[in-house]
Amino acid sequence: MTYLSSTRFKLAPHKQDKICLWGLRLFAIVIIALIVGLLIALFHLAFPAFKELGFSFFKGTAWLPSEGIFGILPFVYGTFLTSFLAILIAGPISVASALFLSEICPKRLASFVNLFIEILASIPSIIFGLWGLFYLAPWMRDTASPFLKSHFGFLPFFEGTSFGVGLLTASLILALMIIPTITSICREIMKVVPCEQKEAALALGATRQEMLKLAVISPSFSGIMGALMLGLGRALGETMAVAMLIGNNPKISLSLFAPASTMASVIANEYSEAVSSLHTSALCAVAVVLFFISLLINVLARVIVWRFAPLSNRSRG
Repeated sequence: MTYLSSTRFKLAPHKQDKICLWGLRLFAIVIIALIVGLLIALFHLAFPAFKELGFSFFKGTAWLPSEGIFGILPFVYGTFLTSFLAILIAGPISVASALFLSEICPKRLASFVNLFIEILASIPSIIFGLWGLFYLAPWMRDTASPFLKSHFGFLPFFEGTSFGVGLLTASLILALMIIPTITSICREIMKVVPCEQKEAALALGATRQEMLKLAVISPSFSGIMGALMLGLGRALGETMAVAMLIGNNPKISLSLFAPASTMASVIANEYSEAVSSLHTSALCAVAVVLFFISLLINVLARVIVWRFAPLSNRSRG
């Protein structure tokens, strides 16, 4: 009797597959619905600013909430400049570290170092911000800035007075924050390269350096580019650490020592103290622009990964 009752409600294998398939489809639809709902809510809050300010919101260089003047261009400039500087600093360090840990470093030491990389990746951004405010900013003001001025002061990027906080300091803290993420992803990508491929390169007469270039870096290039774009996406949306170290001045300046502001930092600093409904709507409009920029970066990352992926992987994707 127990056997009959247990087998009576047992589903056929094809029905189990259908339930699993529709369950996965449902979860995918829920994710898409959440993204669309988030965008609709943001656009609804930002619509008064778009309607009132028009195209001047995108090309304006002044941000004066008390006078009803809102221009997003300084925040876009600060966001892109700090993010790309962070990638330029973190990219080579991360790829070289991943290559060393996966191919050169002894396994026991590599596992020990990997543990610290994972811990560093999990540290909250506010801790990076506090460390940067009390240690990195004074070092930039007293040591790094005088050195850069004395050797590269003829360039417009290293002119002006350095107060410790500014574009370069924010870029350095961003680079420090994204290095563990990029390194971990690149290391995992390089680990899946078949050993036979490396041994074949060495057997054909390649040196150690040539083997790393031809048999490890070249097949992993698409994954490395994806890791870099993922790091760029995190740098674009980073808030607290940047807000503490960039100086929060809505101005466009060529000098990397000058204080500036990003889209994420201005939202964090001003949303709770908005002076008017138009000010609140303008901050939501900044969030909409940041959303589309992040979406564009992710699409670009996917295109780059697909473009440089092997043909066999493209057919699977």
